Amino acid sequence: MKQSRLAIDVGGTFTDVFVFDESTGEIFVTKTASTPSNPERGILDGIEKAQLKGENIKMFSHGTTVGTNALIERKLPKTALITTKGFRDVPEIRRGTKLDLWDAYKDTAKPYIQRRDRFEVNERIDYNGNVLIKIDEEEVRHLARKLNKRGTESIAVCFMNAYVNGENEKKVKEILQEELPDVYICISNEVLPEIFEHERMSTTIINAVLGPIISKYIYTLEGEMEQKGYNDDILVLHSGGGVMTSSTVPRFAARVASSGIAAGAIASKHIAKLCGFNNAIGLDMGGTSTDISLMYDGDIRITKDWYIEYGYPIGFPSIEILTIGAGGGSLAWKDDGGSLRNGPQSAGATPGPACYPRGGEEPTNSDANLVLGRLGNNLLDGKMQLDKEKAIEAVGKIAKVFDFSTVEAANAIIEVANANMCDALRLISVRRGYDPREFALVAFGGAGPLHGAYLAKEMEIPTVIVPPHPGVAAAMGCLLVDVRHDISKTYVKNFSHVTIDELELEFSKMEKEAKELLEEEGVAKENSTLMSFLDMRYSGQWRSLAIQINLKAYSLEDALEAFHLEHEREFAYSDRKQSVEIYGLRLTALGTVPKPEFPKYGPSGSLEDALKEVRDVYFENKFVATKVFDREKIPVFSEIQGPAIVDQLDATTVIPPDFTAFVDEYRNLILTLNK
Repeated sequence: MKQSRLAIDVGGTFTDVFVFDESTGEIFVTKTASTPSNPERGILDGIEKAQLKGENIKMFSHGTTVGTNALIERKLPKTALITTKGFRDVPEIRRGTKLDLWDAYKDTAKPYIQRRDRFEVNERIDYNGNVLIKIDEEEVRHLARKLNKRGTESIAVCFMNAYVNGENEKKVKEILQEELPDVYICISNEVLPEIFEHERMSTTIINAVLGPIISKYIYTLEGEMEQKGYNDDILVLHSGGGVMTSSTVPRFAARVASSGIAAGAIASKHIAKLCGFNNAIGLDMGGTSTDISLMYDGDIRITKDWYIEYGYPIGFPSIEILTIGAGGGSLAWKDDGGSLRNGPQSAGATPGPACYPRGGEEPTNSDANLVLGRLGNNLLDGKMQLDKEKAIEAVGKIAKVFDFSTVEAANAIIEVANANMCDALRLISVRRGYDPREFALVAFGGAGPLHGAYLAKEMEIPTVIVPPHPGVAAAMGCLLVDVRHDISKTYVKNFSHVTIDELELEFSKMEKEAKELLEEEGVAKENSTLMSFLDMRYSGQWRSLAIQINLKAYSLEDALEAFHLEHEREFAYSDRKQSVEIYGLRLTALGTVPKPEFPKYGPSGSLEDALKEVRDVYFENKFVATKVFDREKIPVFSEIQGPAIVDQLDATTVIPPDFTAFVDEYRNLILTLNK
């Protein structure tokens, strides 16, 4: 009988496995080494480690770094771009900006498709969608034969103004499919029919270079899972915080470019709501980086301004996640100005921190936490022994440079790391118009619970939530998402000249496409939800804000007022006398997927039974005898006064002296600052 819900998060170093048994309410978590050269192998190893049989799996959802790694490592199929005559160099020109404005010597990464693989055809459509120059069929067939001889595996087609009329692109696609039936082909009108040539072309190119890779990955995984006895859909998390089934993933390959990162934000949202918070900041701190997300009034912030490599944007909606180089393996170092720095360089998985038995010698956050006693001498329930002497030796390098004691150096390393993360927390909250004092901080990942309380104190965040399984929370997030598709269309018009009837006509066309996509995913009509948005801005502005509307129970005046209020909150400014224009239409199609009902627990045992040891831990400039608890044995409704340390398989939680921790009925650890 099918009773297990399986969620897997494939990371660069580890593959996290989260299994929820519906019949018993039991949760099983484990980790296994990722296999970048054969990514589906790590998934299968995780399933094997969980001792799961395919016929017992009710639902399988996962996030993957396959697309992200392919773009970063540039291990891409031979791909060609076909564009309008005169626009061959758009990927090279980009926006002419740099990530670091003040570094004249730092170049932006090369385009994913080199100039020799970019081709022009004679075609033209004007801004109103009128075809000025039709496709020359023979010209395209000649080009197709040339691409065949060159061994092209994938083709991106992006024509000028195709967002308003895709007739020429569709004609080219038809011809290419006849001439090159085995080649992956995508056109910008189907991938992202929006204005701005560079953003649309960049997204189409990334979709094309990832298409064959993602297709091969998903088809191989499907075959392997079928052999294990699992014959249902494989759900893949995408950047927008939803999932796609394996049948649609190859068509929108660019959407999985940040698949794994989004899972943590979804988990953070669920955990916060479970604890009664509608405003929360997610802090997912791993070995090399920290991913920060924000939920306000029950919704996660969404952005269209994102990329894997700067200069090459991906135009699909994505959960807004701020990533910084701060993790357990981040290196401490001295800059040319004589200041102590932390990250973004990392010791990585190999050799890792000096305290790991893998040959690392440079000081990291993990080494500093071990020196301070906040980490114990072993991880993973004793399966991994840490070498404190090696950690002291590594941190001693920083102590020698700055004339500190070893303990002072370790404390300074952690304080710099915390300062870096606080800067990132301010960027996603204060600088977006949110008051962090109105939020809870959800700290997870392998290292998040080590630092969460200190960050909350600095940011005046009143509550820190540490989920029951923080190290695999991102994997859990894969079980908590719905099938989701985002459809967009450029629609530029002054707001005062628009009528409800005109908008309903435009949205009806988009709704048809959305319903077809959900049907293709196998979503029943009663489980489908469509949400409409207007991208609005003051006339003359560059940026726009997405305002949700309900055309059947909503007036345009309501939408206008909502825009002014959101603009005031986001930018601390609004002007009701200024004319407003609609810049684009968006439609989000949701197919509800049944969510697991996680069990509630009653009190069992005593806090004394959970006490493992008492060890000296560095707090407030001195070592303090501190109780260390085994989290698995802490009964619900327990209250722990800091200072204390909570150990478990996948993370360590630090409760400083001025904090109190409470275990709720879902076994979340809730830390509050004592008043």
